[in-house]
Amino acid sequence: MIGYACVGTNDWNRALGFYDALMTDLGAKRVMDYGTFVAWKQAEGKPGFALVQPYNKKPATVGNGCMVAFEVKSPAQVDALYKKAMSLGASDEGPPGDRGDNYYGAYFRDLDGNKLNFHCWT
Repeated sequence: MIGYACVGTNDWNRALGFYDALMTDLGAKRVMDYGTFVAWKQAEGKPGFALVQPYNKKPATVGNGCMVAFEVKSPAQVDALYKKAMSLGASDEGPPGDRGDNYYGAYFRDLDGNKLNFHCWT
C-alpha cells in the first residue's frame, strides 16, 4: 500500500549527507535524484524513502504525531543504526529497547526535527 514516505529539509546538503549515510547501512540505494528530491529503495517493488525541499519554497516543518519507521532485521541492527544516527547529529526520542509484544525499537529526530524509528520484531 505505501509507495514511499517523504520528509522535508531546510538544509539540503546536511540532510542529504545524514540520509545517504543511514540509507547505505540499511542497504538502500538512490533510485531518484532530481536535485531537490532524492528517493532511496532497498529493492524494486518495495516501499521507498525520500527527502525533499518543499516545492512551494516555504520552510519544511515537522508534523506533530507523524513518524517514519524503518523495519530492520535484528535488535543489533536497531542499536547500530540508532548509534549511527546519533553520531550524525540526530536527537534522542527514545533509546533502543524492548517496547513489548516482541517489538524492539529506537526513536530519534533527524537534523530538521522529523521523527524516525528503527525497529524489528523479536
